[in-house]
Amino acid sequence: MNSGDTAWVLISAALVLLMTPGLAFFYGGMVRARGVLNMIMMSLGSIGVVGVLWVLFGYSTAFGTDLGGLGLLGDPTEFFGLGQLLGEDQLSGTIPTLAFVGFQAMFAILTVALISGAIADRARFGPWLLFAALWATVVYFPVAHWVFAFDETDDAGNVTAVGGWIANRLAAVDFAGGTAVHINAGAAALALALVLGKRARWPKETGKPHNLPFVVLGAGLLWFGWFGFNAGSALAADNSAAVVLVNTLVATSAAMLGWLFVERLRDGHATTLGAASGIIAGLVAITPACSSVTPLGAIAVGAITGAVCALALSLKYKLGYDDSLDVVGVHLVGGLVGTLLVGFFASEAAPAGVNGLFYGGGFDQLWRQAVGAVAVFAYSFVLSLVLAWIVKAVVGFRATPENEAEGIDETEHAESAYHFGDGRSARRPAVRADDADRKLEGSNA
Repeated sequence: MNSGDTAWVLISAALVLLMTPGLAFFYGGMVRARGVLNMIMMSLGSIGVVGVLWVLFGYSTAFGTDLGGLGLLGDPTEFFGLGQLLGEDQLSGTIPTLAFVGFQAMFAILTVALISGAIADRARFGPWLLFAALWATVVYFPVAHWVFAFDETDDAGNVTAVGGWIANRLAAVDFAGGTAVHINAGAAALALALVLGKRARWPKETGKPHNLPFVVLGAGLLWFGWFGFNAGSALAADNSAAVVLVNTLVATSAAMLGWLFVERLRDGHATTLGAASGIIAGLVAITPACSSVTPLGAIAVGAITGAVCALALSLKYKLGYDDSLDVVGVHLVGGLVGTLLVGFFASEAAPAGVNGLFYGGGFDQLWRQAVGAVAVFAYSFVLSLVLAWIVKAVVGFRATPENEAEGIDETEHAESAYHFGDGRSARRPAVRADDADRKLEGSNA
């Protein structure tokens, strides 16, 4: 065991956990005043549900002994409860296995929470928790096995334990989760948006973000935590972590500028919401590529993705699906672009040691990236549709039109984020909820 590596992974795990409350602020600031608590609760609920499932069988499914040697699924019962991993002799590389368990748990939590932005203002909380549990079990845990579980070998190079098919047989590069996290969550978000349907009066009345400072705070917390997300995935305090950290910084900076450039050309002004959204797009794009590109390559990945994601937001209006907070436009599109750009900008000078098309590698890495991206998208989208329909049919997923109009905070949680007048949190008729939104938006202006 290396104490420096262990300390870095433990700190990184804490940073990644901070990303979920950061996401709660980011999403919460983007919705109307009467839906902010529900948005925050869906992120917090993801921590509760996925945290428990990870200990029971999630880690085993993702990193247990492969069933059948096909690289599709780990044994869900192998590490049930994690009791056999408590000893000091239980190591994953140079760190305690439980440090790795905790680090990967934060990835699972955040991935589930990301989906919730697509169904803001209209999803009931209880059914969301049920969907989160089902989706983590059926979709995330197996896909994490595909992408993050590497073969174990002996000193002679013989495989002693089979890992996931994308990481090993396909050999696609996904350092920290462009496929397993962002394409996976984005595909599920699209499926949920289709199953739950459009918000009332969408797209004529979409509602402005009620608290842009919350959005910026959330983006800042996400960027801060993302250094643990990406650089922590090196699982060591070494040169790879340093390269990844710098690439994460510069790609995100370039993506923000790319998004703002598109806004300025298209709309005539650069916005605070656009800057925050560009930050997230850059973080998403560099996640799979951060170990395979140079800092100049990271700038290219970030700038391209920031511009593409800014343009991709119009897809929901053209295609008619109501993705409330643009999970599809940022996470699905950003994850796809970042994953594919590895095939163009990868350089063997970076820690991953592969060359993309622009560095003499031909199309070899590009087709591998494309197959991995398409496979995860298809698997997640189809199963997410099925799971969402099951939840909808069995317990009902969407709030009633009356509750949606009154405000999801009051009807689902009997709370309000903002109190006017006497400060009571009694349930209010729809007209008063609308008045509260307008009053808050006016005070913010």
